[in-house]
Amino acid sequence: MAVHCSFSNDIAHYSLNRRLLQLRSEHLARLLKLEGADVSVVFLGDAEMAAYNEQYRRKNGPTNVLSFPAAEGGEGFVAPENELGDILISVDTARREAGQQGHSLHHRLTQLIIHGMLHLIGYDHERSEEEAVRMWDYEQELFQQLQTTRSTAMPFLAINVDHVATIRQARGGQEPDPVLAASLCELAGADGIVVHLREDRRHIQDRDVRLLRQTVKTKLNLEMANVPEIVDIAVEVVPDMVTLVPEKRKELTTEGGLDVLANAKKLTKTIDKMRKAGIPVSLFVDADAAQVQAALDVGATFVELHTGRYCEARTMEEQEQQFRLIEQTAELAYESGLRVNAGHGLDYRNTHPIAALPYIEELSIGHAVISRAVLVGLENAVREMLTIVRSV
Repeated sequence: MAVHCSFSNDIAHYSLNRRLLQLRSEHLARLLKLEGADVSVVFLGDAEMAAYNEQYRRKNGPTNVLSFPAAEGGEGFVAPENELGDILISVDTARREAGQQGHSLHHRLTQLIIHGMLHLIGYDHERSEEEAVRMWDYEQELFQQLQTTRSTAMPFLAINVDHVATIRQARGGQEPDPVLAASLCELAGADGIVVHLREDRRHIQDRDVRLLRQTVKTKLNLEMANVPEIVDIAVEVVPDMVTLVPEKRKELTTEGGLDVLANAKKLTKTIDKMRKAGIPVSLFVDADAAQVQAALDVGATFVELHTGRYCEARTMEEQEQQFRLIEQTAELAYESGLRVNAGHGLDYRNTHPIAALPYIEELSIGHAVISRAVLVGLENAVREMLTIVRSV
């Protein structure tokens, strides 16, 4: 089976996640058991679609999707072996329909891929009302299967060891050492280590960051405020990535996401500096579409979605509302081409639904694991969280 997605130059101005559309097309073909069949999916603009619509259907103007089954190539035409057919999709029309329906562009494009593929295998909603209903129901079923299948592998688990340093700083001594704790987390299976070097150095110290850079074998994520002193340290140390977060001296922990819109100029400058040093940048943001778009505009590679409101919800209704907001924002960010992480407040009771979201690449969890470690040991605490994350 081969699904070939191609994109016309007429739609080059759209920020399409081509990899996502290719993966969804391939997965759909597998769901339809089309192994061995070749399918072409062409994304184009209204002008090209209108020309095809006029030529082949004798209708004026563009339509959203056209399917051309290879078996219907006309008298005397012999379709190549395994050739199923072609699907044409107008991105311009899909954009208008997405706006009318209140969906993302990629949501609507996915619906049209499904619709076009079903036409290729013989479904026709114009044949009868009964078949139209049957086709519609099958489209909804297939769409749900595509949406609930992870677009990435199972999420990675990064452990934040700030709270180990907090205990150390409470006595002003040398133990417990967050550098040693990070090594134990890695031995237990953690996929990465996170530390937040704050301006006031309330827990993690410069020494910790430098030693962690030398000892971490997985991935070191340095959380930091966008201030010159810490930016210079990051450029010197070169962690595997940095996550820019808001910071207030009186807060116990990070209270909310960055206002990327209000700080776009400063963030763009810092991200450019990090890029030149070879450091990918993530922005810690609330689950808000405008902030995600702003993160894309300033050049971020990742966004980390703030899960605090979901974790702190006092009612099931409120938690469900916050979860849906995270789900929608994660989809939007991924479709825009950003890589998506999540964190803040996650624990052994509320992590699984977030880990199961198909666009989340990595979870950052600290306080819950360190708290659990007091009772069961650090390695066991990490393994227990890994069991939750990897059960999706």
